[in-house]
Amino acid sequence: MAEIRPQEIKLRRRSRVLEVSFDDGSRYQLPFEYLRVYSPSAEVQGHGPGEGVLVVGKEQVGIRAIEPVGHYAVRLVFDDGHDTGLYTWSYLHELGAEQGRKWPDYLARRARAQHENTVTPAVTSSAESNPKPPPHRPS
Repeated sequence: MAEIRPQEIKLRRRSRVLEVSFDDGSRYQLPFEYLRVYSPSAEVQGHGPGEGVLVVGKEQVGIRAIEPVGHYAVRLVFDDGHDTGLYTWSYLHELGAEQGRKWPDYLARRARAQHENTVTPAVTSSAESNPKPPPHRPS
């Protein structure tokens, strides 16, 4: 099977999406945040299975530039300084094809992480929060 190739890539800054049309007829609109949090970089994906990290706080991230890398990929330069992931044509196609599963999964994981960071610690009983001092022992 021949490698899939993009026919057209459009950076839509106002709507914050990268529109990619491929030679198989597929066309995807990939939000900047989605591209940033699923960056193929080692910083995001890790160096091995299960080492990926949840990237949060990228709701307003922008893309400053798209740099071609040979005939097989692009480097997306994000306005938060991230620019180390190479988005191959097959990876961009995968992100588009799996967006219906990956995006809601990310949003759910992000919401859980944000909830965990804002949960108020459980109130302890007064005996636990005000322990009695140890008894005084004369020397």
